[in-house]
Amino acid sequence: MNRLSTLLLIAICSSPQCLLAQAVVKPIELSIWNNGAPVGDGGSEKVDVRITVHQPANPNGTAIVICPGGGYATRVSGPEGHGIAQWLNKQNITGVVLDYRLPEGRATVPLLDAQRAIRTVRANAARWKLDPRRIGIMGFSAGGHLASTAGTHFDGGEPKHKDLVERESCRPDFMILVYPVISFGELGHAGSRRKLLGENATDALITKFSNETQITRDTPPTFLAHALDDKAVSSDNSKMFFDALKRVKVPARYLELASGGHGLNRYQGPMWDAWQLASLDWLAEQKLHRRPNSSAGN
Repeated sequence: MNRLSTLLLIAICSSPQCLLAQAVVKPIELSIWNNGAPVGDGGSEKVDVRITVHQPANPNGTAIVICPGGGYATRVSGPEGHGIAQWLNKQNITGVVLDYRLPEGRATVPLLDAQRAIRTVRANAARWKLDPRRIGIMGFSAGGHLASTAGTHFDGGEPKHKDLVERESCRPDFMILVYPVISFGELGHAGSRRKLLGENATDALITKFSNETQITRDTPPTFLAHALDDKAVSSDNSKMFFDALKRVKVPARYLELASGGHGLNRYQGPMWDAWQLASLDWLAEQKLHRRPNSSAGN
């Protein structure tokens, strides 16, 4: 390589764009339960529940725990998990993908994982350059049900707990729910309900996990997006949740998408781009993000 070529290479690789490209942050995989994962009845099980922390090169202080969908029977962790985290990183937002346990009729198990993930992110805020008051949760389909459950069933932590993580609040500071399952009533998703609650769920359990009935003034601000032609999970789920939020004056926005069905045309196209851009606008309004990047896609 001659001297001129060397100088050109140095100049190019000293540009902000090149330096940013070089500053790729390797994702962190972390087990969230150290001494067995609780199952909700005082017992626990030996299972490795993990989060994957995708950090941007220049974190803006906001983090989002991501709950992929899958009907509580599986987890669509690619397009509704790690792909979303990578998109968030482009916006300087930290994305945390939760590999929550599948319930098999144990209703509280996924919620315990989501609560622990929020506590874990908050406990590591200083280490990961985050603001502990800007920790949100996002979910898709049944993952949207889990996210909305975390946003309606939470506590402030136990200040004297020997586990420092358990001292943290598990209340998310905001929610983003994309074609979510919300209700387990007539308009809910029967498959998700069976997987979460079992075949013979009581009316009390159905009501507890029909999250449109669980909203209070302490429910976090929420952004929702849903296609009107979604045949798998009716958009009435999002509408019910939005209406309930507005009744108690919780800040909320609901984006009704004209088409795309469940999964929004397999995570691509104008409707997929629309919710991403609108959610970034909303985050900016909530002072959780500066301005949307012009590139919406993953």
